[in-house]
Amino acid sequence: MEKTITLEEFYRKKLGVLPSDILKKTGQFNVFRLQDYFGSSREMPYSRKDYYKISLISGANTVHYADKTLEVENNMLLVANPQIPYNWEPLSEDKTGAFCVFTEDFMSGFGNFKEYPIFQSSGTPILSLNDAEFQQILVIYEKMFSEINSAYNYKYDLLRNIVFELIHAALKLQPAELRKQAKTESNATERITSLFLELLERQFPIENPVQQLKLKSPGDFANQLNIHPNYLNRVLKEVTGKTTSKIISERIAQEARALLKHTNWNIVEISWCLGFEDPSYFIKFFKKESYKTPGTFRNA
Repeated sequence: MEKTITLEEFYRKKLGVLPSDILKKTGQFNVFRLQDYFGSSREMPYSRKDYYKISLISGANTVHYADKTLEVENNMLLVANPQIPYNWEPLSEDKTGAFCVFTEDFMSGFGNFKEYPIFQSSGTPILSLNDAEFQQILVIYEKMFSEINSAYNYKYDLLRNIVFELIHAALKLQPAELRKQAKTESNATERITSLFLELLERQFPIENPVQQLKLKSPGDFANQLNIHPNYLNRVLKEVTGKTTSKIISERIAQEARALLKHTNWNIVEISWCLGFEDPSYFIKFFKKESYKTPGTFRNA
């Protein structure tokens, strides 16, 4: 797997400009027409980025996202976040569309966008769009282009609003059962769930063989949150329908599949990074979660 790509590296590669210059001008936000950069995007490496990117892409595509590979036959909206590695392969020529990039700092204090389902590791970050929906989303990007080129002194505040309009348009296009996850109320159980998920995701990505998970058990997380493990389990079961152990196991298994698929690390290295001192326990865990041994999964 490639190392995490920073926003500065993105600007240097795509625009050939000094990162400090462009970041001063953009306030860590920018928007681009896909067709202007399509040629240089065809070889996008499978990697994590330290910024958020929302891409509107016409035509058929294959997306490698975390441990999954998805094919989109029509158009798509791809919502990428720093926790999940990804890349996309165009399956048709003459791509049109647009994409915007922004940092967490750009959106700081401007709503809890990270809590929305499309930004969760278990969410649905890839939306298939028909032509009418594609045009509907493109209108939002056109607002971004118009505003970023304006001389309005507070245009970046307005652009934050337009980013939220884009995010909510994406949420509305999700299946109804997924939209139900986008709750606006904030109560104690949801707050604990949010803190737990933040602690869990903070441990990822695993980017080198000497990095190891520190929080691995329900007790580890409960101690960090200063609550009893049974209470944490009850809260998570109420909000997510899953036990603490199940959520932790699913996330570790997801990372394991990504590492097996996109690195050349051996099984011992991967098992150690994910908190398994004995590789045999990791093999047993992986087979239970993925129905294959690590070696069979890697060679498939």
